[in-house]
Amino acid sequence: MKILKKTFYIAFIFSALLIACQSHNDKVSAKPNFSLSPIEMGAIKLSYSDTNSAAWKAIAKRLDSFYAVQARMGFNGSVLIGYQGNILYEKYVGYADKSKGMPLSPENEVQLASISKTFTGAAILYLNQNKYLDIDHLVTEYIKDFPYPDVTLRMLLCHRSGIPDYTHWVPTYRKNLEPIYNEEVLHLMAKFKPRVDFKANTRFKYCNTNYLVLASIIEEVTEMSFDAFLKQYIFQPLGMSHSFVYDPAKGLPSTATISYLGGYVPNPVMFADGVYGDKGIYSTVEDMYRWDQSFYQNKFLSNETLEMAYGPCSFEKLGVKNYGLGWRMLCYPDGYKIIYHNGWWHGNNTCFYRFIKDNFTIIVLGNKASQAIYRQPPALYSIVKNIDPVSGVDDGME
Repeated sequence: MKILKKTFYIAFIFSALLIACQSHNDKVSAKPNFSLSPIEMGAIKLSYSDTNSAAWKAIAKRLDSFYAVQARMGFNGSVLIGYQGNILYEKYVGYADKSKGMPLSPENEVQLASISKTFTGAAILYLNQNKYLDIDHLVTEYIKDFPYPDVTLRMLLCHRSGIPDYTHWVPTYRKNLEPIYNEEVLHLMAKFKPRVDFKANTRFKYCNTNYLVLASIIEEVTEMSFDAFLKQYIFQPLGMSHSFVYDPAKGLPSTATISYLGGYVPNPVMFADGVYGDKGIYSTVEDMYRWDQSFYQNKFLSNETLEMAYGPCSFEKLGVKNYGLGWRMLCYPDGYKIIYHNGWWHGNNTCFYRFIKDNFTIIVLGNKASQAIYRQPPALYSIVKNIDPVSGVDDGME
């Protein structure tokens, strides 16, 4: 009888443990059905600084002189400087479409290039914030045939995954020069398993594939296209009516800018133009200022999530430069922090600098190739603030 009772007790404990383990596994691996309603954010209305003040007139005069020189040097692009929620300065230099004689205006969308990563990263963090995914989970939980089993979403966000850049290896396996899309890149990755650059989470290396994968995870979790998700959860709620994700198959709207090489030569479409998440978003400086201000108003992300996004993730190299979750940053010893991202794709050179302690923003979107654009933010800061705390800012073309 004692033996029978002991056997029953052991069986009971084993069953309980089995059920508990199964319950835990279900809890960890289960992906909740996406049913989150778009936030009623309230579109961000733009306001302007007092243009009648002597201070504004003095700054505007200096900035106009600066851009007269930039125009002579070949600058073609849109500029917006914002302070404390007001537009301090806005300027449009050159053409949206030179062949049509169409000058740049507030309605002309520009390819953001890698500034697009700020949207992809924020969308992932929004889903994490609302518990539709976990950035510390493995990518394989969301993309089953992802061939790198040790990579988490966080490693993708902060460029510590070690996976290789698709712009380098795709041409090895695909000779067709027509635009390729995320799904096909993932298929090639699963089939050929390109060799990693380094072991996951051992160092930082900027890689466009990271954000391609993140955009595909957004689609997998929400069962929406990347374009539709951004439109319903970011662009429309914030009033960003001149922002969209580019699809080569659909072409560009008549308001979008042409991407020019030097001498106003249009840059032809190539195989990587179909990939999104790492680039591919078109916007305007006014829409980008709405995006910038949304973070101060917690329209999309909570303060807790933003603190996580603005936290540096790589410490192998000394210095102020670092990368968080979707953002580059300059972290100074006194605690001052500049959050930014640059972009470079075809003839588009773009800058998005956020001096978050001061709510001071510089946005430059160029649609004609010019590496000099990356030197504009420190010069503009110096003009407006009459000081230059950003000397030595990275003008990296990524």
